[in-house]
Amino acid sequence: METSTFYVSLSMQDTAALIDDTIIRGSVSGTLIDRFVANHPDGTHCLLSVYEKHYLRAGNRLTLTVTLDNFFGHTRVHMTGGGGASGVIRFDWGAASSFNQSVVQALSPYMIQV
Repeated sequence: METSTFYVSLSMQDTAALIDDTIIRGSVSGTLIDRFVANHPDGTHCLLSVYEKHYLRAGNRLTLTVTLDNFFGHTRVHMTGGGGASGVIRFDWGAASSFNQSVVQALSPYMIQV
């Protein structure tokens, strides 16, 4: 399992669009499984997206769950990947990390320190 949390200078909508471009339009097997938006009365939002992609080296499909929020005035990104391991040992040949890192690389020009 690979997990990352960081902030970006983009809006939540622009961040979600860039992630969609990276995973869905940037690969043959990437799909958006579900997306949920929670709006808070104070005007902040939380967006949860679940993506799936087939990785040959893992021999199956992996998921990447991405949570975006703007609770603190900046877009926060939290991602966790899973589903690539098979068998008792739970070794995925680095596929979950690769799935996560493809999004980290796409967002890296926009990462900020808060």
